[in-house]
Amino acid sequence: MGLIDFLKSLLGIDSTPEYMRRPGRMPSSAEGRDYVSRPHETPASTAQTSTRPRANSQLNGLDVDKFAPLTTKEALGETGAADWKSAYYDSTWVIPPEDLPRIRVIDGTMVGLGLISSEELARIHEIGREMGPYQNQNQWGIVEQAATDAVTQSREQRQRIKDEKKRAAEERRQKHVAAVAHRRATDIVFLGRGVSKGLSDRRANVEKLEANHLPILAAPADLASAMGIAIPKLRWLAFHSEAPTRTHYVYFKIPKKGGGERRLAAPHKQLAAAQRWIFENVLNKLPVHDAAHGFVRERSTVTNADVHVGADVVINADLCDFFPTITFFRVAGLFRSFGYSPAVATILALICTECPRDAVTFAGETYYPATGQRGLPQGACTSPAISNLICRNLDLRFAAIANRMQWRYTRYADDLTLSTSKEHGDKIGYMLARIRHIAEDEGFRINAKKTRVQRNHMRQSVTGIVVNDKRSIDRRTIRRLRAILHNAKRTGFAAQNTENRPHFESWLLGMIAYVSMVNPERGHELREQFEALR
Repeated sequence: MGLIDFLKSLLGIDSTPEYMRRPGRMPSSAEGRDYVSRPHETPASTAQTSTRPRANSQLNGLDVDKFAPLTTKEALGETGAADWKSAYYDSTWVIPPEDLPRIRVIDGTMVGLGLISSEELARIHEIGREMGPYQNQNQWGIVEQAATDAVTQSREQRQRIKDEKKRAAEERRQKHVAAVAHRRATDIVFLGRGVSKGLSDRRANVEKLEANHLPILAAPADLASAMGIAIPKLRWLAFHSEAPTRTHYVYFKIPKKGGGERRLAAPHKQLAAAQRWIFENVLNKLPVHDAAHGFVRERSTVTNADVHVGADVVINADLCDFFPTITFFRVAGLFRSFGYSPAVATILALICTECPRDAVTFAGETYYPATGQRGLPQGACTSPAISNLICRNLDLRFAAIANRMQWRYTRYADDLTLSTSKEHGDKIGYMLARIRHIAEDEGFRINAKKTRVQRNHMRQSVTGIVVNDKRSIDRRTIRRLRAILHNAKRTGFAAQNTENRPHFESWLLGMIAYVSMVNPERGHELREQFEALR
């Protein structure tokens, strides 16, 4: 069995010549030896076919005839000996030429069995011809160099992509830095944790602002321009920090009249100027309730006491922690109620409020951590005006219930006073309950220890002024001033400063002025004695 027959048997192709399969036809020995198995030819044409010229060996436009079985002469060639190379010795990376007999057999078999199309086979051999010039060179060196070149090219391409990404990232970073710098110079978007929520909302109610005759401000830049300061300074004044190393206030304590100490916070110059602008251009233009007498122009403790002179029953109540109870969020809501945008209202509220703080030293550095939430500081010029505006609804409700029950109501800062005549003094318990309920409903709390019910058979005082029959100063204060002036004739003013008050003469003159405001006649007498001693 020859190689061709063996391959045909492996592929399941019948190698018996067609003339041998015909009934009654037996070929001669010469015919049988020369014929390899060409099914479409008869034995008579075998000699002619074996010597016919082969068609073009190019595979473009292949047809079935090019892949027909070969004759023995075609397979063996002119030498008559087969030149079959084992696939084991062939280079695995080289595509053999298509004109080799064994390759033609393999190509014809693959196409005939439908394993590959003629076009795909033609493309494979075309690539093989392109690789031909390199077969005599160092094949593995070429492969290695090609691989190295491919890796180098891949690395260079990745490096170019990486460099491009870095360049783009740097451009984005520079644009971001420039945008942040521009935004910081022209806008405010953050002022601390927990207080910056409304800074993105720039919608103002222009109609309401115009009705209240207030400056029309919608954005932080509008507020900075109106105040005459730069955006960075406005941000510095309004920024909220939990534990700064510097604050905008100077803290100190003064003794209370009833015992204990009162903590005051005086703002530094720049913050005080900003608060003064807010007071003059915003707060001072808004009306307060008629019952408010504290920190109101042309009103004082005297006008507050005059309302209750000669009453049969006087009720005094005090609001606990009055300024600290008015928190940052209530102040911001107040400014929004005027028509200001949430952004402007937030900045105004931050300028007008501050946290209670204590000094703490850590690692040689002094910090001022917040010990509570932001509220109105006692010492800022804006705090009294804001408190009066916050209490407008409180005053409205107290005044309404007082009018309905034939009582009178006034408020001086955190001191609430209600009084009535003898005919309507039977509702004291009900009035005390309503005072507590209304105060709590408005966000305040009554100090029960300072709540007093004063009848006309005892001394009735309102904000330190006696109001039983007429407006006057209590006798203890008058006697004390008289004693100081009388003894100073012999010992001088310094010897009478038993409480070690600084600037004692100024304090004494201020007390005389206060008496003159309440009782001009008595104050005039004391003033003459003081001038005589000078």
